[in-house]
Amino acid sequence: MRTVKNVLPRATMLFLVFTLLCGVVYTGAVTGFAQAFFPEKANGSIIEVDGVKYGSSLLAQQYTDDAHLWGRIMNLDVSTYQDENGKTLLYSAPSNLSPESKEYAALVAERVKKIKASNPDMGDTPIPEDLVTCSGSGLDPHISPAAAEYQVARVANASGKSEEEVRNIISQCTTGRFLGVFGEGTVNVLKVNLMLDGILE
Repeated sequence: MRTVKNVLPRATMLFLVFTLLCGVVYTGAVTGFAQAFFPEKANGSIIEVDGVKYGSSLLAQQYTDDAHLWGRIMNLDVSTYQDENGKTLLYSAPSNLSPESKEYAALVAERVKKIKASNPDMGDTPIPEDLVTCSGSGLDPHISPAAAEYQVARVANASGKSEEEVRNIISQCTTGRFLGVFGEGTVNVLKVNLMLDGILE
């Protein structure tokens, strides 16, 4: 008959063994493999040039000036969370607004007005949907090729580059459909803007 006295040492040993295997060995092996074969992805896909880190290619950054490409609406919150030192932490999330709500319609209308005013060369050309809507994360780093093309004239005029130069940069930062079939083509806004600034080649 087993007693607590007999079972406890074995249970303790199993606990320690699995803690070592799952918490140390497995984690260390996966981390080592990722660092060895996919270091850029394992470290957050940070864009670093000459020792300066400009951000992650997986997270959006907000650009509002005419000489840069604009991304999707960013739903930022700087009032909810703070770290242990009381420093404000940036937080982002979907708006959770219903597409049928008046608040959502007002948000989109405001964005449409801003986009049209900033891109007068586009006239009555329909504005791509992703320029006036927020993504699920609120920090989507990509826009569609159509959304990037909509901004070419404005960016060229403000940056002093030709439209052909701007389109060439956008093309270099464009990823096609996965396996040529799944999803849609995307343009990484941060990469485009760093190339426009001559930071990224």
